[in-house]
Amino acid sequence: MRNLKRKLAVVICSLFLATGFSQNKLDRITVNENDFVTNSNETIVFRGLNTSDPDKLESQNHWNKSYFQEIKNWGANIVRFPVHPTAWVKRGKENYLKLLDDGIKWATELNLYVIIDWHSIGNLQTEMYQHDMYDTTLKQTYDFWRTIAVKYGKNTTVAFYELFNEPTTFNNTLGTATWEDWKKINEELITIVRANGGEGIPLIAGFNWAYDLTPVKENPINAEGIAYVSHPYPQKREKPWESQWTEDWGYVKGKYPLILTEIGFSGPEDPGAHIPVISDESYGDAITNYCDDKEISYVVWVFDPQWAPRLFEDWNYTPSRHGKYFKKKLSSYNYN
Repeated sequence: MRNLKRKLAVVICSLFLATGFSQNKLDRITVNENDFVTNSNETIVFRGLNTSDPDKLESQNHWNKSYFQEIKNWGANIVRFPVHPTAWVKRGKENYLKLLDDGIKWATELNLYVIIDWHSIGNLQTEMYQHDMYDTTLKQTYDFWRTIAVKYGKNTTVAFYELFNEPTTFNNTLGTATWEDWKKINEELITIVRANGGEGIPLIAGFNWAYDLTPVKENPINAEGIAYVSHPYPQKREKPWESQWTEDWGYVKGKYPLILTEIGFSGPEDPGAHIPVISDESYGDAITNYCDDKEISYVVWVFDPQWAPRLFEDWNYTPSRHGKYFKKKLSSYNYN
């Protein structure tokens, strides 16, 4: 019965999104136990798409409302903006914020919620990263989130702050970090966000490139109103995936909200195919069925013809193999 009520709540919320809000203002999303909820306490499950870096898109003349309209056309109700630290520095804070202003405005007009993601990969504890494009420091990361909280803290479209994209020690090649180290950094970030007026929901990822949330069971983040993140790409575990997913991250949904801010697959012959994303439609079926059954939100990577797994092949938005799968799936939720 509880499941049926939740499903009805999701449908009602979808209709609410479709009809639009007064002056295009979206409800503030908050946490209620293990759910995301609207102002009227209706459960909302997110199904969305990742943009590529707004800096990249703007430099190629594709950071515009028509790009967002296409995201909406594919059936999304949320969009994630990956902000690379090096792009943030190169463009400069004020100029980058103008990109975010535009993206948030277009998202609001189309009833799309927004995740702002500090898109680094590596070990924030040692400040060692997998590639120069991810280089950041603790101070820069703290300052980024202070800036975002001050600028967008009251903006209800900006529902989520993904504090750090993919933490990894890369088998200690990037130095060591314990869960306790990572927990303290995230708690500091949450304190800074909230002290500076950030009313969105902080999102916290685990190690193994934002896959592993097993430490949450015994030692959760000491903060209310947060959610956890996993990026369960297909090669992170062998088939059958489902029981391993439950053990590694899915169990978290029993107590806290959970959102998979990156999922997707590439066929081995597809452009950009790389570990850990190589698979086929069987992964699509497994991950979406798993999320649908447990009401776990997810965001597909990536709405771009160059980054992989790419969702479309050209700027006519011709779906790739991966794109065909997720366009059909997202459209089936009827959020529009």
